[in-house]
Amino acid sequence: MAKGLLFAALDFATAHEDEFHDWYDHEHIPERLRVPGFLNAERWISEDNPTVHVATYDLESAAVLESPAYRAVGGENGTVWTKRVTGMCRRIMRFAGEQLVPGDLVAPAGAGALLVASMNVDPAAEAEFNEWYNAEHLPQLGAVPGVLCARRYRRADTKSERQYLALYHLRNAGVTRSAAWDSAANTPWTQRMRPHFRDLLVLRMNRCQRQG
Repeated sequence: MAKGLLFAALDFATAHEDEFHDWYDHEHIPERLRVPGFLNAERWISEDNPTVHVATYDLESAAVLESPAYRAVGGENGTVWTKRVTGMCRRIMRFAGEQLVPGDLVAPAGAGALLVASMNVDPAAEAEFNEWYNAEHLPQLGAVPGVLCARRYRRADTKSERQYLALYHLRNAGVTRSAAWDSAANTPWTQRMRPHFRDLLVLRMNRCQRQG
């Protein structure tokens, strides 16, 4: 069965910074890691904006998010602290999905940075979009020196604003500024597909040093 992903991006500029990090480290992540099927949790801070935060959770499958154990802590069943902190934050994106390619990988050890690319796509170009992503784009970016893992996902629920998401775990943030990355990311096929992207969101993240 394909691995799943839960992804949440928040801007906590209007929250209390120390409380935000304490809530994530001492309640929110431990609460989710107690749910059967949650495999890990990682926290990330934007390279460009220190109040933009991403949390990623690898799942045994996307179906974990429909389990009674997760429903008991998710959504309207969140704690008072969860509702207080998230009520002070601006939601950027939530995504729950199933891993398309390779299908069964989880986050690697040793990553210092993360690149996120999420989008919708023109339905008329969707078949070619998936062929391009699977056959060229993801493999070529995944082969760039310093890329530790490249995965892509399709949404598994209607709460996810975008249909597709790709995660690239990187040795460090400089990987995406390398000549090798630039060459892999700007092929003729890529240039042909870009006009079909909709609602593109790209986030460049560094590992949150507060984690753990």
